[in-house]
Amino acid sequence: MKDVAGRAGVGLKTVSRVVNGEPGVTPDTERRVQEAIDALGFRRNDSARVLRKGRTASIGLVLEDLADPFYGPLSRAVEEVARAHGALLINGSSAEDPDRERELVLALCARRVDGLVVIPASGDHRYLAPEMAAGIATVFVDRPPGQIDADVVLSDSFGGARDGVAHLIAHGHRRIGFIGDQPRIHTATERLRGYRAAMADAGLPVHDAWVSLGSTAPTRVRAAAETMLGGAEPVTAVFAGNNRVTVTVVRVLASPASLASPARPVALVGFDDFELADLLRPGVTVIAQDAARLGRAAAGRLFARLDGDAGAPEHTVLPTRLIARGSGELPPTTP
Repeated sequence: MKDVAGRAGVGLKTVSRVVNGEPGVTPDTERRVQEAIDALGFRRNDSARVLRKGRTASIGLVLEDLADPFYGPLSRAVEEVARAHGALLINGSSAEDPDRERELVLALCARRVDGLVVIPASGDHRYLAPEMAAGIATVFVDRPPGQIDADVVLSDSFGGARDGVAHLIAHGHRRIGFIGDQPRIHTATERLRGYRAAMADAGLPVHDAWVSLGSTAPTRVRAAAETMLGGAEPVTAVFAGNNRVTVTVVRVLASPASLASPARPVALVGFDDFELADLLRPGVTVIAQDAARLGRAAAGRLFARLDGDAGAPEHTVLPTRLIARGSGELPPTTP
């Protein structure tokens, strides 16, 4: 900084203001300082800056799976909010493993990120309480934390699933199957609850054979779908609990070996939109949640905390919307 100040003919404080984007520098002076910086190859020492200011200007984002298309818009939205606040985003994937989530979160804390946005894999987040008490702001998104009180931003999984199943019922279906994610996952149980609520509202029974929770691996989902489509009382419609389940069910229904056929079509509504869903024939009816809005809301809450908001933890639930494209509007047929 002394070399930059000497070359530009200004004081150290002026260089500091230019480097940190602070006001109080004339355009001509800022230009001379920037030219000196470029000529000398000066780079700010962020480690020294952290020691002086006590902030790293970085936040961590812990996702379930970086490869899941749902999390792309969410991650991008968090990054954009962070960038607008002059912060760097560091992200990683828990792979739905509670131990890996804890390891990753504590590694980010050890690197003294200013805050965390976490999509929980664990049902117990008490390990984070000391870090939060030490000043690391934390917001949970998509699912609530376990056994601690903290800010959380969710989509309305219960209401969305209830609306999706009610849509199938309104189109004449009475035997509706539900295929969801693992029962330890909050969104999976909330969507199952919404399914059951819609069926109860319509006075319809739910048979055990019509409900399947578990891994979203294609082999498991395929087996569940084929079981529901067979038997003495096969379902005439399926509600899929997330985009990965929906894609596998689409493949099952399109398979030449499927029990579904042009003479016996099976209606489908999926939770989460996915790429090319509108181009299939019929297009796939979905309950869409706004992943980017989730990310913006969570990051906005985080930076509000970092800016000094010391209020009680907030619980925000964002609405979903039904997009009718054809698959959820197919009428039931008797096998």
